[in-house]
Amino acid sequence: MNTQRAVIWVGFLGVSAALAWAPGHWFGQEDSVAPFAGEPAPTGPVGAADPVGAGSPANRPEQASGDLFPTQQWTKPQALATVTEQPVNAAPVAPSAPTAPALPFQFIGRMGERDDLQIFLQSGEKLYVVRQGDVIEDTYRLERVSASELHLVYLPLHQSQTLSVGSAP
Repeated sequence: MNTQRAVIWVGFLGVSAALAWAPGHWFGQEDSVAPFAGEPAPTGPVGAADPVGAGSPANRPEQASGDLFPTQQWTKPQALATVTEQPVNAAPVAPSAPTAPALPFQFIGRMGERDDLQIFLQSGEKLYVVRQGDVIEDTYRLERVSASELHLVYLPLHQSQTLSVGSAP
């Protein structure tokens, strides 16, 4: 059975090769109908000097190097936006003087007498107990304590700020 199968395959491949080779060998001419290229086909007899298919568009060198698979777009190309240049009027901006940030403290309370008055301030999770003249984290100094306000100085810029403490005790 194997030899029979091998004979069938050899026969099939031989016939396929003969059919693939035959049109170019036995029928050396291409289609006798020339595609319409805008000019009528010549009606005179073909001379011996003109090879068969010499006038066909497939044999022209400019088309032989053409793109076989050109890109195609199925949508309209979008119109490009136009850009107009306008002069920029750069007005000189005067640099503003630096200012101190908002006070990060919240007044919690006070304790003591006028001579030994302690002020409780909170900043985030930290609680500070300060007296008049104390410096808080090298940034703020408590200058003056009045009945309704605390006067602090922001040390990097030497700017005075006030913190309201409510009503007098």
